[in-house]
Amino acid sequence: MNRSFFFLACLLLLGCSSQVIPKIKGLSFVASREEVRQEHVDAVLDMHANYVAIMPYGFVRNLQEPQILFDTDRQWFGETSKGVRQYIQMLHANKVNVMLKPQLWIWRGEFTGSMKMATEADWKILETSYTHFILTFAELAEETGAEIFCIGTELEQFVLHRQTYWLDLIAAIRTTYSGKITYAANWDEYQDIPFWKELDYIGIDAYFPLSEEKTPQVATLLRAWEPWKEKIAQLSKKEKRRVLFTEFGYRSMDYAAWKPWTVSRDGSKVNLQAQTNAKKAIFKTFWKEEWFAGGFVWKWFMDHNLAGGIQSDRFTPQNKPAQEVIKDYYSSY
Repeated sequence: MNRSFFFLACLLLLGCSSQVIPKIKGLSFVASREEVRQEHVDAVLDMHANYVAIMPYGFVRNLQEPQILFDTDRQWFGETSKGVRQYIQMLHANKVNVMLKPQLWIWRGEFTGSMKMATEADWKILETSYTHFILTFAELAEETGAEIFCIGTELEQFVLHRQTYWLDLIAAIRTTYSGKITYAANWDEYQDIPFWKELDYIGIDAYFPLSEEKTPQVATLLRAWEPWKEKIAQLSKKEKRRVLFTEFGYRSMDYAAWKPWTVSRDGSKVNLQAQTNAKKAIFKTFWKEEWFAGGFVWKWFMDHNLAGGIQSDRFTPQNKPAQEVIKDYYSSY
């Protein structure tokens, strides 16, 4: 065979076998009292999003409470199994993929990563309760064909103190659910997770501190991202897993990129440009990387016309300039 022809044939074969993996362009749905309607999904489609995170909640009373309450008639519709099923069915009917992401809420908004039991007996109760909670929704994820299932969100102390339990839980989930699975590690926790190789994605809630400036410029934020990006890329290479930002977002307020996890309502001043610049920087930093799978914007309310707005200092980008940044990037991938 002529060498030039052979070389050309090899190139064609490689070209045909290569596959561009689509980015996960996600929005994090806030559960509602009501069913999701077509008009709610239309707003998602208008953003060029191809994924939505559905987040049913389990509730605990305090950081040392081992019992989880969930799927009760006192919860909002979107937090229950019935609501989750309706949301997923409606999204799938519109060809929108789903990450089912059940997570815990501790009374008064205590940080879930600090939850730690005082006794071995309480640890066992928590493990039994959490297994029931998570497998209930893993079964629902399988039943509804949810494309990704998140096994936990920001549970640092639980993970570090009970590693064997988590390995057993992952095995149990694998026997129940056949899709992709991940765990949503907090930004300061992801390096210490011992079971990334057992999952399909390295999940990170990407609230990394970047700048103490009131309104940092995009160039400033890009420089601030570089050391974080290098560490994340190294972990991806080491674990041979792509990275998924299970949450990413910024409030539309002064100092939005300093402590992006801040939820306090005290003394915050609306700053739409700070949110917009931070959104641009995170897209410019990560979305071109092959090892980066994509992410889920925090957060998105179903009733789009009534959400956010230029007077809001909250996380949602809805009806703010940051919304157009997300839409532009999502449409280009």
